[in-house]
Amino acid sequence: MKAGETVKRDRSDLLHGTLDLLVLRLVHDEPMNGYALGRRIESVTNDALQVDEGSLYPALYRMERKGLLASSWGTSENNRRAKFYRITRAGRRRLSLERAKWSSFASAVEKILESS
Repeated sequence: MKAGETVKRDRSDLLHGTLDLLVLRLVHDEPMNGYALGRRIESVTNDALQVDEGSLYPALYRMERKGLLASSWGTSENNRRAKFYRITRAGRRRLSLERAKWSSFASAVEKILESS
């Protein structure tokens, strides 16, 4: 196995379970289409996190079914028809809850890493 393949697998493992949190956070600021969401995640993390379409779009559909996101059709930056997702009131509540959980988790991991 090549080193790059290991890194890629590790990145997807890291993303698993956090995709909803990342999406909710990004659409909190502005509605985005799926393609733009994937590129934004890559951009903000300097490519440390990459989301493939096979994970992103099912997550978007699932979050919409749960009422965390709402969508409408619009025109993308490259003048194509695209579905734009925006956060709902329920999505804002979930984002707040998940951010608190993530902070608690990250703090606990940090304590372990800093222990002697």
